[in-house]
Amino acid sequence: MGNHPTISVVAPVFNEEAILPEFYRRTSAALDALGEPWELVLVNDGSRDRTPQIMRELHAADPRVKVVDFARNFGHQVAITAGADYATGDAVVVMDADLQDPPEVIPDLLARWREGYEVVYAVRAERKGETWFKEFTAKAFYRIVYRITDIDIPMDTGDFRLMDRKVVDALKAMREKHRFMRGLSVWVGFRQTGVKYVRAERLAGETKYPLKKMLKFALDGITSFSYLPLQLATYVGFTIAGLAVLGIIATIILRLSGSEAFYGQATTLVSVLFLGGVQLISLGIIGEYLGRIYDEVKGRPLYIVREAVGFGEGA
Repeated sequence: MGNHPTISVVAPVFNEEAILPEFYRRTSAALDALGEPWELVLVNDGSRDRTPQIMRELHAADPRVKVVDFARNFGHQVAITAGADYATGDAVVVMDADLQDPPEVIPDLLARWREGYEVVYAVRAERKGETWFKEFTAKAFYRIVYRITDIDIPMDTGDFRLMDRKVVDALKAMREKHRFMRGLSVWVGFRQTGVKYVRAERLAGETKYPLKKMLKFALDGITSFSYLPLQLATYVGFTIAGLAVLGIIATIILRLSGSEAFYGQATTLVSVLFLGGVQLISLGIIGEYLGRIYDEVKGRPLYIVREAVGFGEGA
């Protein structure tokens, strides 16, 4: 029990009382079969049900289960960060606790790690139990991010991945507030490869990523690794300015020729409203980036831990 763990499994948990016991059973069975020392780091992200109590019961029954209890909900990506901060294994596996990421895939990830790869990400070959809208938006998001950012995020991957200790240590030095962990784990480099798996249907409970959170997550991913939205505002501004110059020239020519095509207020009103809309959109884009800068300069911690259970002194 006191051996240094070879494998740390990090799982953010939010209101998963119905799934947590089965998640532990399947994960521990998959890890025990490897014959390696392991630990399971569960991060309670402000759950409001019996999840914290169940986590402590699991720790009491098996000290290899360790608990990081947040003071409030800080978000899925921050919970992953905290789990990686507390994990001590030579290899750290990040996965969700809803069993859509099957623990039985962990040995495949570990096998590629032993071949010398330092990041092994799980690629979704099939997504069971998801609506066509969820699948369509997910595929569209990955393809957009792939084209507009300066990092090559693998298609159809999530946070389910194995990272070598060197990668985890590199990520621990990166404390930006709006976190997109699957992008950060690619940005750090190292040798990376993928393992295909079938993403299972949620066993119980409700999804923790409704449309509103999905949109925020997508925005965080894009603004963290791309300046294209800012560049688009510039391009649109130059385009409209060019059209305005052409419009002025055309209007002068038509007026001199005696044409009445541009008399009246309608054209002026439409032009003003259009330009005003473009300006507001551009200001909104700038505001998104400015807000992120403001969050960074405040210097607040990424998360606050109420209690860390099972880590010993100095945890």
